[in-house]
Amino acid sequence: MPIEFTHIPGKTADAAVPFFYDFAETATKLGLIEDGGFQKIVVDDSAGLLTNMDLASQVLNRTASLEVVLTHWAGVIDPTVAARQLASIDRESGGRLALRMISEPLNDDDAETRPVGHGVVWQRIDEYLVLLKRLWSNDRPFDHEGAFYSIKGGYVPRKGPHGADLVIRMGGQSGTALKVAGRHADLFELAPGSIDDIRQLMERARGAAAEYGRAGKLRFALPVRIHQGVSAAGHKAVDLSGPPAQVALSLLAYAALGIDEFMVVGVDTPHEIATVGRETLALLRNSLARREACEFQPGAYAPGARLETRAVG
Repeated sequence: MPIEFTHIPGKTADAAVPFFYDFAETATKLGLIEDGGFQKIVVDDSAGLLTNMDLASQVLNRTASLEVVLTHWAGVIDPTVAARQLASIDRESGGRLALRMISEPLNDDDAETRPVGHGVVWQRIDEYLVLLKRLWSNDRPFDHEGAFYSIKGGYVPRKGPHGADLVIRMGGQSGTALKVAGRHADLFELAPGSIDDIRQLMERARGAAAEYGRAGKLRFALPVRIHQGVSAAGHKAVDLSGPPAQVALSLLAYAALGIDEFMVVGVDTPHEIATVGRETLALLRNSLARREACEFQPGAYAPGARLETRAVG
């Protein structure tokens, strides 16, 4: 499967307002993102979960192929209501929605009283996702009594095109987070670090997924910062600097680990979006295509390169 690129909106020195503040300007940027080689865009505006869902619908309505990665968390909306709304967004977009589950809300004002303790937070996420998947797949109403949620006659009559197979994205490094991600995640968002750090985290995530018979189903995404802007809060990324060819070469080292997607941070002005798409992303795709061509030629040998990169917050 070819490498995919996801745009993570943020702020830069030239753009001191949130990416989605002026949607007329945002629509122009979305066109550049879509034309520049990005397949996905993350929606995680600090205004909160309900705003995120509205923004996701707007982005999907204004683009033809971009997949929206909707940042979401438990504790704001009842699972039955959330399942209906998410299925509706996915259905109206033709199946271009993915759900990015995080453990903490982006805005403290947008959350109910939080459970106490790291393990309890993840237990609630686990129950929430179990219910979403059940609501997206059941053919008759059901009742549920759990530690965090009580449902009577839970049912979503109009499912999304993916049903219970809507892509779930998760991350985390603790054993508890990895266990929940291993059960539910289709794509695991890695924490930044050295090549060895990331390789070890991938092995731990695969091990957690293997407990549920899902080791071969887990894919990986890595956040990378190409431009030295100030990224959106909460987005830590591997820092890559230098000319496009050097950045593309650095990304090759991570791609060799088995990473399926790069989440690009700090590329927010129209000029940055167009330049990164035209130069860095295109160079990486061409390099991967050449490497694959060499690997499939009998007797061909493609030497590997040891590259040093650094992670920053």
